[in-house]
Amino acid sequence: MDYVDKIHLTQDQNRRFAKMNLTRLVFTNSRFEGVMTTLPQTQTIIDGLGVDGVSIDDINVIVQLKRGWEFVTNSDEPIDLTTAKKINQIVARDQSLAPGELRTGQGFVMTAKGDFVPPSVDEAKEIAYLKDLEADTNRSATERSIELMYHLMRNQVFWDGNKRTATLLANKMMIDHGKGLINIPVDKWSTWNQLIADYYHSGNMNKLKQWTYNNGVQGISQQPERKKAHNRIVAPKRNLKR
Repeated sequence: MDYVDKIHLTQDQNRRFAKMNLTRLVFTNSRFEGVMTTLPQTQTIIDGLGVDGVSIDDINVIVQLKRGWEFVTNSDEPIDLTTAKKINQIVARDQSLAPGELRTGQGFVMTAKGDFVPPSVDEAKEIAYLKDLEADTNRSATERSIELMYHLMRNQVFWDGNKRTATLLANKMMIDHGKGLINIPVDKWSTWNQLIADYYHSGNMNKLKQWTYNNGVQGISQQPERKKAHNRIVAPKRNLKR
């Protein structure tokens, strides 16, 4: 399949698009941690206020995701492991015992098909992977961003916050190249859960990558006489654990 870029913006336009959707993006990504706030509650917390009935832990997840999104929408740093570590240090600050540090022990991920044990982390290989991916101009930025996101999710390179880190770094690549955002629509969340579970256990990304390209690339393309919207940002119900 030819994964041509669907969205064509300048980096500045893409940054503004992400900032306009900050609350909904945080609302979506907080589901990775099982946070079940409403969209208005999420906005209130982003505005710096407390919400009755929402735990301090959930508030911290939302606040750190806000800071993570602010980092990726404003940073000029490259797509590399150092940047990934900085993102993880932000989003996993209150959940991980070692935020921003690579996983050195064994772990597992709960999936719809049972527990998945990720491979050991090889820092040199991860550095080379990210360098080669960013330099691969033969494929679209959209395809490379999707691949980056799922590679980091499956490899679980950090102790905690891997899905949040993977999503933010992949979207930084999208933003840097002006190609929109990656976000899974809420009404397709159950399908995504099954597809990512299949990918975790098989290691074959093809079906998940194509499905995400068809359903999860969102933005506004600048046309000569009008703007064409692609898959407006929506919020999914609940994700797998970290």
